[in-house]
Amino acid sequence: MTLHFFQASDLQIELNKHLKPKPDSSKLVFGKNFTDHMLTVEWSKENGWGKPHIKPFQNLSLHPASSALHYSVELFEGMKAFRGSDQRIRLFRPMLNMERMLQSSLRACLPAFDRSELLECIQQLIRVDQDWVPHSSTASLYIRPILIGTEPSLGVSISNYALLFVILGPVGPYFTTGSFNPVSLLADPRFVRAWIGGVGNCKVGGNYGPTIYVQGEAAKLGCQQVLWLYGDDHQITEVGTMNIFLFWKDQEGDMELVTPPLNGIILPGVTRQSLLDLARKWGEFKVSERSVTMSELIKGLEEKKVKEMFGSGTACVVCPVDRILYQGKNYHIPTMENGPEIAKRFLKELTDIQYGRIRSDWAPEVC
Repeated sequence: MTLHFFQASDLQIELNKHLKPKPDSSKLVFGKNFTDHMLTVEWSKENGWGKPHIKPFQNLSLHPASSALHYSVELFEGMKAFRGSDQRIRLFRPMLNMERMLQSSLRACLPAFDRSELLECIQQLIRVDQDWVPHSSTASLYIRPILIGTEPSLGVSISNYALLFVILGPVGPYFTTGSFNPVSLLADPRFVRAWIGGVGNCKVGGNYGPTIYVQGEAAKLGCQQVLWLYGDDHQITEVGTMNIFLFWKDQEGDMELVTPPLNGIILPGVTRQSLLDLARKWGEFKVSERSVTMSELIKGLEEKKVKEMFGSGTACVVCPVDRILYQGKNYHIPTMENGPEIAKRFLKELTDIQYGRIRSDWAPEVC
């Protein structure tokens, strides 16, 4: 593939002449509202990357045989921009998203790009649509970069054409239950999200579409999300579209924060990494990246060693768990009874950084 990367200095901007009214930030539904502009960059094997464009938000025109439509030759990212009380707009560890997007692109045999140049283009897009960043400490601007194969062929092969585009939209809490209300989980070993040797560590659409059915099965049983298990020993891997954390007393009686390791089936979440970094900086308890099975979790519950369980992700930040339905039995997780001290502490420190209440190099200013 041609190593001619697009440059932010070549960015061409066409402003939308028909601006939409901004939605009420207190009534936002996740992923339903979009800003006035988008970023697009085309690529071909023959010519490499074209110039990046910021243009009015519009529909895409794709060949019906485009590889993204037939074989899921595509990938995406999820980021946010936050408006602080000082009216400055900040991102949160954006280079981690750029690095993950590049790794996903290489796995999907789509073109590489310069991470810093893409980030600068995204920041320019945010500056153009900065009025869409909510004036709220509970809402934010969601950023969705996407890279798709546009090869006009039904052959299963490397795409010679691709399109990178970025869309933005103001969002409130991801879950309809609110920003910090506990969720219940269905843990059914019949359903597997990812497997060793697969692409569970990449942010590709094929990891998400097939989970919608299982989410529906969970809802039928009164659960809000799915706890994904793996292997004959029913290892805990992820929860819904989030990474999972457990805070408990380990076998030695020490307090431990544990999350599954990045062994190829776990998405390397930016929030996941941030929680690990914060916990290690605090230095108050053991921090581990290792596998935990359902039998170990149940034993910990029976021995009253489990204090908190929560998911983490860009969309939800930190989300407590209070119940797991597993093999026909409900297991109560005492997260909320325990504060939850750790989950709330993580949430406060992360959001303080994101909204600029604490200065940090994790939250670079856009404008």
